Amino acid sequence: MSSLTLWTRNDPFSDFDRLVRRAFGPHFAPATSLGTIRTTGFTPAAEVTRDGDDAVVRVELPGIDVEKDVAVEVDRGRLVVRGERRDERSEEHDGRTLREVRYGSFQRSFALPAHVTADAVTASYEAGVLSLRVTGAHAGAQPQRIAVTSGGEDGKQIDA
Repeated sequence: MSSLTLWTRNDPFSDFDRLVRRAFGPHFAPATSLGTIRTTGFTPAAEVTRDGDDAVVRVELPGIDVEKDVAVEVDRGRLVVRGERRDERSEEHDGRTLREVRYGSFQRSFALPAHVTADAVTASYEAGVLSLRVTGAHAGAQPQRIAVTSGGEDGKQIDA
């Protein structure tokens, strides 16, 4: 027969967050290929995919009341998702807790093309995943060829 012993364990992520804030300041927000991550609270996992001319952003937010605790907005050319996962448990068990779920505020930010407005963004939530569709984000995203002129004597144009 085995027994389960509860113990108090420091959250290694909060220890690392505290170390980074101490080294770089309280508002340090490292950039990633997906966007900006705030070091307070927690950082939900996200993925950005292309669906035709649309961009689809999926953010994992299990256990969150998105209608009450999540805001999605377009702010200065960025798609911003912010909110809070609340710890609503009312009692601790003898002061001993094993906590692997992170609580607190979060914010994710994703750069948008200049032509995208808030009207192009739709949001839905299902099975713990917030899905954001940015209509036309990749429209006109084809590379355009630029003619390069030579500074030579003959002044002939060279196609690059």
